[in-house]
Amino acid sequence: MTAGGTTGPLPQAGDAHQQFRAARDFLLAHREDYRAARDGFVWPRPERFNWALDWFDRIAADPANTGRPALHIVEEDGSRTLCTFGDMAARSNRAANWLRARGVRAGDRIVVMLGNQVELWETALAAMKLRAVVIPATPLLGTLDLRDRVERGGARHVIARAADAPKFEGVPGDYTRIAVTGGAGGAAPAGWHDYADALASPDAFEPDGPTAADDPLMLYFTSGTTARPKLVEHTHVSYPIGHLATMYWIGLKPGDVHLNIASPGWAKHAWSNLFGPWNAEATVFIHNYTRFDAARLMAEMDASAVTSFCAPPTVWRMLIQADLKQLRTPPREVVAAGEPLNPEVIETVRREWGVTIRDGFGQTETAVQVANSPGQLVKAGSMGRPLPGFTVELLDPVTGEPGASEGEISLVLAERPVGLMTGYNGDPERTAEAMAGGYYRTGDIGARDADGYITYVGRSDDVFKASDYKISPFELESALLEHEAVAEAAVVPAPDPLRLAVPKAYVVLAEGWEPGPDTAKVLFEHSRAVLAPYKRVRRLEFAELPKTVSGKIRRIELRERTAAGSAEEYSEGDLA
Repeated sequence: MTAGGTTGPLPQAGDAHQQFRAARDFLLAHREDYRAARDGFVWPRPERFNWALDWFDRIAADPANTGRPALHIVEEDGSRTLCTFGDMAARSNRAANWLRARGVRAGDRIVVMLGNQVELWETALAAMKLRAVVIPATPLLGTLDLRDRVERGGARHVIARAADAPKFEGVPGDYTRIAVTGGAGGAAPAGWHDYADALASPDAFEPDGPTAADDPLMLYFTSGTTARPKLVEHTHVSYPIGHLATMYWIGLKPGDVHLNIASPGWAKHAWSNLFGPWNAEATVFIHNYTRFDAARLMAEMDASAVTSFCAPPTVWRMLIQADLKQLRTPPREVVAAGEPLNPEVIETVRREWGVTIRDGFGQTETAVQVANSPGQLVKAGSMGRPLPGFTVELLDPVTGEPGASEGEISLVLAERPVGLMTGYNGDPERTAEAMAGGYYRTGDIGARDADGYITYVGRSDDVFKASDYKISPFELESALLEHEAVAEAAVVPAPDPLRLAVPKAYVVLAEGWEPGPDTAKVLFEHSRAVLAPYKRVRRLEFAELPKTVSGKIRRIELRERTAAGSAEEYSEGDLA
């Protein structure tokens, strides 16, 4: 018998809590034994499951957890909010009772637009208990985006900070308006219910019916980097249970303190600020700030004894520009997600902190599918191997056949992972296209080596040809980021009469560097030194990168800008 009490195939009998715990404990027992975890893990597939009731409330009632911090928020002014598992169970019960009295019913859709505040977690748990469907929304959204979410999402209720209520003045619809007041929230405006009244509701909750496993739980709008945002539907099992994989990838254990830097409203926030940590009975730690300050962040990590840390590549790149030695006690586990991580960042953190950043790959449509798990060899540039419960094939981009050494990263539907969306809500054609031929097709291209490690190549619509050579923008961007002058970079194809297309880089310079022909010449020389001749950057422009509200680069906008031509660009030939 190993730690957690599970060594062999997982039981599928018993209640949903027992099934979930057995699967969770199996992964904890084999957290550094990738092969055993891959061979022995079986997704629990209960017919009925409500994560808030069947998992969270039950672990909150455990005497070992009742007083353990579930959520720890540190504000920029140094004030702190600390809620135990017992607190969160009671608070979410009050919220659920109060929301039910405001007319929220099973199946109702709720736009939740809150920051990193206790009410965000309360309403997530409360909505699950009511079997309502949450449409997460970042407070960065404007009126046009909110109109799309309310209309396409079919929202019957909105929960937002009072300060953001004016954004909804241009959003028509007969939906309940609930304002979160206090702190930066402001007072509830006319016509809005004050969420603070929920505090007076009873802290005992009785569900009005069972939760079917395939009942919808969340509707996520994707970031829309190349087209109109898609509406991704997840169920009461696909995210809560699917994120057992996220827990395993991060390496979380009971009692850990986990910091994940992600904006509320996006899937990664649910991955690592809700399901992943609380699946592990770990504390969610949040440092709220308006402007990133690496020294302050590391001071708070030390003060709160953060044991695991996840951040997007942009944050990692800002961190390594600071003195990483300021963090006296580095986290045991460090991971990155959102976009592929550049090897030079991994090496810098390994040198300064003595830990290796482990990359992971997933989507809004899924939990984490491919990753470097704890205790395993990390190969430079690779995002790792398929995680327990995910069977990954690379489909040949021409024939669509599996088994390619380089091809579209796809999940085998005959062994359908629990952590996969139901489909694109209201869009059966797009769902059928994504699920065609017995595979869920991610739209991302990867290359697999002889050991099964997969390296990210790029989005299928980002990879392009120059002189009949295939170019991966990510590879060129990684090469540019190795130079100290480059803070951010994005590469797209630029029309060329001879080669059809050549790589053009849009570059954001690091502090201390000035845009101009001299800096452009330095970067062209760097490109020639580190890239093969057919790959090197031929054109360059210094410019801010257009991004979605989730922080992802809008390459479609850069391609359109490039096709239109620019007097601001530099050509390698002109500066040679």
